[in-house]
Amino acid sequence: MALLEIKDLCVSIEENEILKNINLSISKGETHVLMGPNGAGKSTLGNVLMGNPAYTVTKGSIYFNGLDIRNESPDKRAKAGMFMSFQNPLEVPGISVSSFMRNAITQKTGEKIKFSEYRKELAANMDLLDLDSSYKDRDLNVGFSGGEKKKAEILQLLMLKPTFAILDETDSGLDVDAVRTVSAGVEAYQKQVDGALLIITHSTRILESLSVDHTHILVRGEIVANGGAELVDEINQNGFERFAGE
Repeated sequence: MALLEIKDLCVSIEENEILKNINLSISKGETHVLMGPNGAGKSTLGNVLMGNPAYTVTKGSIYFNGLDIRNESPDKRAKAGMFMSFQNPLEVPGISVSSFMRNAITQKTGEKIKFSEYRKELAANMDLLDLDSSYKDRDLNVGFSGGEKKKAEILQLLMLKPTFAILDETDSGLDVDAVRTVSAGVEAYQKQVDGALLIITHSTRILESLSVDHTHILVRGEIVANGGAELVDEINQNGFERFAGE
């Protein structure tokens, strides 16, 4: 049974259809890449999967772990094991990075984590992502640079260990060194958790050190091509021109 099963999904916002008959099946341990030009609807799919109420599902189904989640709230989807790193992470004044993640882990698992174990794991993951230890005491994303916000998102991924993670343009706006660091964090997640990844991107930089199982090309709200890692290489060399007319 697939971990995530999307069938004939159609999505609208303010009566404008954005996604058309999306079919996607993702199993545990798989890494899927969703690529396409700007405005294709890639981020929309991620938001719909996480239950963003701004979008209306007009047709189709979304099953996660065999359960229909179309009408579930975002917090219930998160507790079930879904996670999304955002293209533009929000600032959250008044709550530190450490407190936010510790509370999130408690909400997800329903159990309080031992502080000594939490602190040790947090320190190890911050070191992996080249984040100074002082960041754990700062308000979440407040005053962070773009790269620091993206690293903080991957830190949450490593700490929460979701069953299924959506990474939305995680490499956007990052320099070469930051992309490598973020990629190392994603690679660590792949090794630690028998979960699944949906990486949404129009670039290929973050994929260079990752193992990709399936690639999907989204153009004007429709998946027009499916393939393996070789499709990423083709896009990297030739762009999306071949798919523009499909």
